Amino acid sequence: MSLRVNNNLSAMNAHRNVVKNSNAQSKTMEKLSSGLKINRAADSPAQLQISENLRAQSSGLRQAIDNSEMAVSLMQTAEGALEEVSSALIQARQLAVHAGNEGANDQNMLEADQSEINNILEQINRIATSTQYGHNFLLDGSRAGNGVTTGENLEFVDATTEAHSSGVGGYGITIENAATRATHSGSVALSQGLIDAGEQITVSEGGRTVNFLTEKGSTVEQTLNDLETAIADAGLSLDLIRPYPPATDGNTPQAITFRHKEFGSEHTFQVASNTAGLVSNVANTSVLVANGTDVAGEINGEEATGRGQILTGGPGADTAEGIQIRYTGDAAPPGGNAGTVTFSQNSLTFQVGADANQFSEISLRSIKTNDLGRGEANSSDFESLAQIKVLNSEQAQDAIRVIDSAIEQVNASRGKMGAFQKNNLESNLNYLRVAHENSVSSESVIRDADMAEEMATFTRNQIMMEASTSMLAQANQNSMTVLKLIG
Repeated sequence: MSLRVNNNLSAMNAHRNVVKNSNAQSKTMEKLSSGLKINRAADSPAQLQISENLRAQSSGLRQAIDNSEMAVSLMQTAEGALEEVSSALIQARQLAVHAGNEGANDQNMLEADQSEINNILEQINRIATSTQYGHNFLLDGSRAGNGVTTGENLEFVDATTEAHSSGVGGYGITIENAATRATHSGSVALSQGLIDAGEQITVSEGGRTVNFLTEKGSTVEQTLNDLETAIADAGLSLDLIRPYPPATDGNTPQAITFRHKEFGSEHTFQVASNTAGLVSNVANTSVLVANGTDVAGEINGEEATGRGQILTGGPGADTAEGIQIRYTGDAAPPGGNAGTVTFSQNSLTFQVGADANQFSEISLRSIKTNDLGRGEANSSDFESLAQIKVLNSEQAQDAIRVIDSAIEQVNASRGKMGAFQKNNLESNLNYLRVAHENSVSSESVIRDADMAEEMATFTRNQIMMEASTSMLAQANQNSMTVLKLIG
């Protein structure tokens, strides 16, 4: 055995192990103090990349949960306002029904009903212009697709969230066929002889039937008045078309023409008469009247579907999908060019996912009185809810029709909002919470330290550190034995 003092290899070896054990103990202590087994890229480069991506995903999911909860609050705010509008419309309808009781009402009563209806309309407009979430106004039409038409007989109705904003020139509207109503005319005029003989006319529509029997001695004009009243009382959606009564003699024979109130191919009716040709071609045999036709045309040169007078941009259209236009003309315009619609898409967009393009949209239509009840046919020429009057029985009847249309529109908006909240937001929230939980779990498996394991490692490293330090001291002490040879 040789003894050397210039290089103490035992001490060097012991020192190397002391440094190694010290580094191991420092890393274990860092993991224990941070709770993470990956504190820097050098700890595990691949797992660091994976865990950082999972952290980004978890953060996005957490924010998407908050976004969805805020969206639910917004929808509940809007729906609560619509509930008040619905209650106001029901109250207005009650007043219109009261005003229709003309036999028991005097003018003061009708004016009182009108005054209260005016107040209700002001209330609806106030709700429409003041309902907001933050600085977003929800029910004034500013958070929906809005369009302005040019050209006669065109009216913008509504649009879905799929529609795209148009340029300054708007989208061109082409009408190939105007909507029509189911109409039927007899070939034999109603005369005094047929009336006195006891003619029976049967009319059926929408599951309702009128069996009208003429009364001997009644004039042609009075008989037609009675037939018109019977149709109205039975609730049939039909008009009796005839010359203006003051312009005709009461006993002049007149042909009978029935016309459905609604446009489109969904509506028809049946008629029959004792006399062949009066309304039915064969005596006592019902005639199923040919259905009306739907409007047909294109929006921005793209395929559109017609339903009654409403032309809707077809599914899959690049720009005009979901845009609804009403064409009220009796015939298609020359060349088909009906005008344009300039459209702006302002629907609400909610980021309901953690990644790009994971958003959901909803369009909240205006509930101002000028925009409710539009397009409802009535003899008082009320164009919208804002114009209804109840100062006489006829106006009251038409007001009821317009209010019913407005109630239906508000209910449709509430249903749409409820479906959006339930299916797009609340259901998505359940998924987001599960996805966030799993994402955090995955990131935890990769990055979080197992404290029990790390404590066991720390204890081992602590023992090794003490042992290696003792051995370094021993190695340094061994060199002292060489000094005994000198002396």
